[in-house]
Amino acid sequence: MNDPVEPAPLVPDPPAPAPYLPLDEDWESALAVVAHPDDMEYGAAAAVARWTGQGKRIAYLMVTSGEAGIDGMDPAQCRPVREREQVESAAAVGVDTVEFLGYPDGIVEYGLPLRRDLSRAIRRHRPDIVITTNFRDTYGGTFPNQADHIAVGRATLDAVRDAGNRWVFPELTAEGHRPWNGVRQLWAAGSPDGRHAVDTTGTFAAGVASLEAHRAYLAGLGGEMANAAEFLESMGRAAGARLGTRFAAAFEVIAFR
Repeated sequence: MNDPVEPAPLVPDPPAPAPYLPLDEDWESALAVVAHPDDMEYGAAAAVARWTGQGKRIAYLMVTSGEAGIDGMDPAQCRPVREREQVESAAAVGVDTVEFLGYPDGIVEYGLPLRRDLSRAIRRHRPDIVITTNFRDTYGGTFPNQADHIAVGRATLDAVRDAGNRWVFPELTAEGHRPWNGVRQLWAAGSPDGRHAVDTTGTFAAGVASLEAHRAYLAGLGGEMANAAEFLESMGRAAGARLGTRFAAAFEVIAFR
């Protein structure tokens, strides 16, 4: 006689992720600092469109020009194409100030020169909020982040503090860039440690148009990330489900005061 077969133990469903908290929108100006053209557009541009629509002032600072981002185009030819596409992309969400630092794409190093250049930009723009992208080692789980994103994000975090300290990079003060310690928070888009989000339902289409402006880049990229509407809809719906809206953009918030 066969022994009775015991039923397999029930595996509990994983806990639902915590709801997102709403971002503070009581501010006037922001500076977005990212590694490449297209970094803001993969998730954060619709939020920018919301904020410029509220009358907030937002400027973009690209550390590189993304010239190593299209495999079939030589970097010398690619640089002006990507810069032009980024300017067009920013205009689609109400941003008319786009600056490029000219660091070499793909090999950005965290260090004092980068911190100094970012601190200078923060002192010049004097924003309330600084926006960057995920600088954690992964996007959650085992999917690795890109080296430039990590270097730029971490340097941006440190540059916020540098910008407010007159004894760090005193040469900036000598150049006429007075210290600025008015940055209230740094927001990192796409971070696996994100706990806050903003409703982008009304500006989702503008975010898609902003990414679609990177025509040469998307054509060279291929795959699912080249389909701007589908990729952004997937991300936006997932964030919106945790905020209680149709679409949302999520951020990790680091407060300075």
